[in-house]
Amino acid sequence: MAAEYEAVIGLEVHVELKTKSKIFCGCTTEFGGEPNTHVCPVCLGLPGVLPVLNKKVVDYAIKAGLALNCQIASFSKFDRKNYYYPDLPKNFQTSQYDLPIAEHGFLDIEVDGVEKRIGITRIHMEEDAGKLMHSGETIVSSTSSLVDYNRTGVPLIEIVSEPDMRSAEEARAYLEKLKAIIEYTEVSDCKMEEGSLRCDANISVRPKGTEKFGTKVEIKNMNSFRALQRAVEYEIERQIDLNEDGGKVIQETRSWDDTKGVTVSMRSKEEANDYRYFPEPDLVPLVIDKEWVDSIKETMPELPDARKKRLVEEIGLSSYDASVITSSKDLAEFFDRTMEHYQDAKIVANWLMGELLRLLNAKGQTIKESPITPQALAELLILQDKGTISGKIAKQVFEEMFNTGQSAENIVKEKGLVQISDEGAIGAIVEKVIANNPQSVEDFKNGKKQAIGFLVGQVMKETKGKANPALVNKLLNEKLQNI
Repeated sequence: MAAEYEAVIGLEVHVELKTKSKIFCGCTTEFGGEPNTHVCPVCLGLPGVLPVLNKKVVDYAIKAGLALNCQIASFSKFDRKNYYYPDLPKNFQTSQYDLPIAEHGFLDIEVDGVEKRIGITRIHMEEDAGKLMHSGETIVSSTSSLVDYNRTGVPLIEIVSEPDMRSAEEARAYLEKLKAIIEYTEVSDCKMEEGSLRCDANISVRPKGTEKFGTKVEIKNMNSFRALQRAVEYEIERQIDLNEDGGKVIQETRSWDDTKGVTVSMRSKEEANDYRYFPEPDLVPLVIDKEWVDSIKETMPELPDARKKRLVEEIGLSSYDASVITSSKDLAEFFDRTMEHYQDAKIVANWLMGELLRLLNAKGQTIKESPITPQALAELLILQDKGTISGKIAKQVFEEMFNTGQSAENIVKEKGLVQISDEGAIGAIVEKVIANNPQSVEDFKNGKKQAIGFLVGQVMKETKGKANPALVNKLLNEKLQNI
């Protein structure tokens, strides 16, 4: 970014709640299904029907509000947000306007070691719209679209941040942290690939040192961290270039074209008064007493920040390791369950953050889909500690476990991978390696201590990685000193 400009970024995140039925009717919220089969007269808004509020939606909204340090409203209501869009058959969305269920919260992020608090303006409940399926890659480039109303009426909470972020990295860190917190509460499955968590970004730029906001542009419906970061980076540069070229940023809604790496204009942005909000006449206001909120508080789990603090203070993990482990509820639980069978936290963290995540990412799998269980990982680490296998062989066995689902013990037994710790056997190989590599021996004698690393590697190669590394180093040093 040009040094004289500053970005101002706020995010609006839609989260589908994990209820079994929709917000105002009994239709299933199950993802997928034949188009237009999970619908009824209520969620289609046919004449004469009346909505009935699903209490579980309110429970989940309160829980999310508490997890994000919000104040829960004692009096709240629903409103009609009027606009025409083909995936909204009623021509209005039942949402919340001036009296949302939660306000004035925050969450803390960390970027490049710098912590920052991002304000949460509000959380409100609303119904989801249907889903348009375009004939082209984007709505702008499509000549026709079809609509599936199965998603219509699925409960949402919209979490609106303060415009506190100043870079694409901060926006990404905010969304990652928000997703982690919501996952911990279990009010949503947060499957971004299925649209359970979608993000809109409001972006403007202004001269550094000024307080007045620039004209903001909204980018709609990004469903991956990478897409959000790239879209924000592009939009900031686009707005700066416009200002530098004497142009004018107009208030509008744009979409992100991930293939071309650009934002594309969709429509001019409506102001709130264009939606002609008015109180929903078919739903009574919502009164939430202290007992209701307290009963939800009793169900609150340990959240990411508290879990990170526990891992640092009680188990001794570094702040970085604890941040990575607690960034995902499933990863944190995998860690805790492994620790039930193997108590060296640093070693467990290294294997999870290294080998396990590497293999999962390569296969496009989640931690929940891991073919290796926490207990199986612990059994592998115990074999390594006992000296049955070397560290190098342990990685080989781990990959075999991942691909076959077999136990470490079986793989070691079947493939004959038991570590060689026989001093006589290793000594013979060491002498052979020394005899075959006179230059390295000479280098070592001339003070190049790193030459021993090459010789260790040759011994490990001769033994196919099965030699005890500590014993190899000991014997090599002894024999080289005597040459």
